[in-house]
Amino acid sequence: MTLRATLVLACTLPALPLLAQNKPSATPDPIIKKMVNDISEKRLKEDIDKLVSFGTRHTLSDTKDKKRGIGAARNWVENEFRKYSKASGGRLVVTQDTFTIKPDGRRINKPVVMANVMATLPGTDPADKRIYIVSGHIDSRVSDVMNATADAPGANDDGSGTVAVMELARVMSQQKYPATIIFVAVQGEEQGLYGSTHLAKRAKAEGWNVAGMLNNDIVGNSHGDDPSTDDTKHLRVFSEGVPTTETDAEARTRRTLSSENDSPSRQLARYTQQAAEQYVDDLDVVVVYRPDRFLRGGDHTPFNQQGYAAVRFTEMNEDFRHQHQDLRTENGVEYGDHAKFMDFAYLRKNTGVNLAALASLASAPASPENVGVITSGLTNRTQLKWEAPAAGPKPTGYYVLIRETTSPKWEQKVFVTDTKADLTQSKDNYIFGVASVDAQGHESVPVTPKPVR
Repeated sequence: MTLRATLVLACTLPALPLLAQNKPSATPDPIIKKMVNDISEKRLKEDIDKLVSFGTRHTLSDTKDKKRGIGAARNWVENEFRKYSKASGGRLVVTQDTFTIKPDGRRINKPVVMANVMATLPGTDPADKRIYIVSGHIDSRVSDVMNATADAPGANDDGSGTVAVMELARVMSQQKYPATIIFVAVQGEEQGLYGSTHLAKRAKAEGWNVAGMLNNDIVGNSHGDDPSTDDTKHLRVFSEGVPTTETDAEARTRRTLSSENDSPSRQLARYTQQAAEQYVDDLDVVVVYRPDRFLRGGDHTPFNQQGYAAVRFTEMNEDFRHQHQDLRTENGVEYGDHAKFMDFAYLRKNTGVNLAALASLASAPASPENVGVITSGLTNRTQLKWEAPAAGPKPTGYYVLIRETTSPKWEQKVFVTDTKADLTQSKDNYIFGVASVDAQGHESVPVTPKPVR
């Protein structure tokens, strides 16, 4: 018998206090919906054309020229961020976070001053220390990863991620959120994830509470090649199953519970899928159970390595004729990462997924703490307990999420106002999570309970 046939609703269980008048809103937040609708396809296209106009954005290219090279591109993104800040009443704090990379014997052949271009939207709640980061990489390349002079348009890889971040900053800076959001165009991805590594290590060293990181890399083309396919309705999100920083004790618990699909990053991936269902029309997020594409990596990886929940968005089917290619025509086939090969309506939807997830996360209470499943006695019931988040907005209540062990998605949610729940579903047969929720229905990322006595 399926979960849908066997679940007993919370109102029939005396141990699950449900106050109908306090139940969170089940309708999408109209402010978030409006922001998703405000994303401009026209602006995305104009911003891509401007990025491409810099000729090359190779990490080793010119930093002094005002019209060509990585330096000119960085300065333009910074200036655009400053325009958004002015339009929002100065809400964005804009900076270039510079750092120097020495020759590495691989893809850096000289000392290079790099910079991540950052626009920070500070949270409105001084007690809420959560930070959410969304990124795209500004650098581009051709076939030879060391060729810093040839034209490298980098329209989709990763102009698409960069302009998505810019448009998110423009639209989202018009609103306020309890938590902080950092919009960042990172440098050095093609040479070895240098910008994201610098930022992740900085976050760790400075004690940032990075509650989630969204990386956008190659998100602007709905056409794939070899085999040829078109898909405007799906976006992949990649997430690690086993956390990179897992301890021996955590590994023993994971093996005991078989909880590989419930890591913080995978919960974040499911969250983005839910946000897409709520706010973005005609697009489904496909959660891929891998940290990245086969044997590949991206700018979320350094954040995973520092112990943060981080995921990668990538279009459903890539066209490798337009990635990492010298500009040329062979056998009637045009190679190169030009804007004309992109689908800006598709990019607009993918940007909307990011916005819906970020706005929901930054508006919601923090996740509950010390979530546990009580194991002091043998029973077919499931008893859960947890603590309210220590800081930030106070939850109206909590959702207990339930799914069958074979299901990739949460199938049922039960609202409670207490910090405990007594369920008729057996912990032997179901997987549980607990999320904080406010009156407007903004939910935190759920937490999987650990065994407690």
